[in-house]
Amino acid sequence: MLISNMEVVPGKKITTHLGLVQGSTVRAKHAGRDIMAGLKNIFGGELKGYTELLSESRDEALQRLSEQARTLGANAVINVRFSTSSIAAGASEIFVYGTAVIVEDR
Repeated sequence: MLISNMEVVPGKKITTHLGLVQGSTVRAKHAGRDIMAGLKNIFGGELKGYTELLSESRDEALQRLSEQARTLGANAVINVRFSTSSIAAGASEIFVYGTAVIVEDR
């Protein structure tokens, strides 16, 4: 599955638009990560536990987007965008969306 944040896939021709596809995941913080984050707020530095959590969340949301696109018969998703939001105290959502298409070599 080709994934592009542009409206085109370089070197490919879009032959069919299949519509909007999306993927999301909601993750909660881990108590141990919260304690370490509190210490980092005092001393400064990267919150590596949260960085890993966000990376895993993005990967899972992209996987779900790809599965939905594949179900429609797509071989690419264009104009992909990410969004985040707070769902509840300590939990947030990563949402990814784009347009499922079929592309061919030029």
